[in-house]
Amino acid sequence: MNTIKIKIILEDSRVMNAELYPDLAPLSVENFVNLVKKNYFDGLIFHRVIKGFMIQGGGLDINMQEKNDLDPIKGEFSSNGWKNNLQLKHGKGVLSMARTNDPNSATSQFFIVTGEAGFLDGQYATFGKLIDNKSLEVASQIENLETKSVDFYDDVPSQPIIIKTIELI
Repeated sequence: MNTIKIKIILEDSRVMNAELYPDLAPLSVENFVNLVKKNYFDGLIFHRVIKGFMIQGGGLDINMQEKNDLDPIKGEFSSNGWKNNLQLKHGKGVLSMARTNDPNSATSQFFIVTGEAGFLDGQYATFGKLIDNKSLEVASQIENLETKSVDFYDDVPSQPIIIKTIELI
């Protein structure tokens, strides 16, 4: 299987290494890689963390302002007519595209599963996974942060987790 390696670098110097799988979710991977090349994620935050479930980021800045000037992509999951990504289940460390209730609404927001979330299989586009224990540990540290509500957002980390950049390796 083809892979593309990335490095998610946080402002506090912690790093999460991941592989992306264009054979399983070509549109999601192409979209994500294009955003990485444009430095789109630089300065955005992980704005939603739910212990035992996932950490979500890639769409809001430190002021909780949405950065969403992108066209959505087709949702690559079975309930939306896409069969390939059933090979990558929503298990610990898996990267998946966030979306609204519209199956074709994903743009830049993604989440990293920190527990087992099989109930999402076939409903969200999995496109990569964390590839080492240190990266899984960083995701675990983030999921365990205290959270608060900000405006209409719940589960916001009390301490901002800022993405410095995401690099292709």
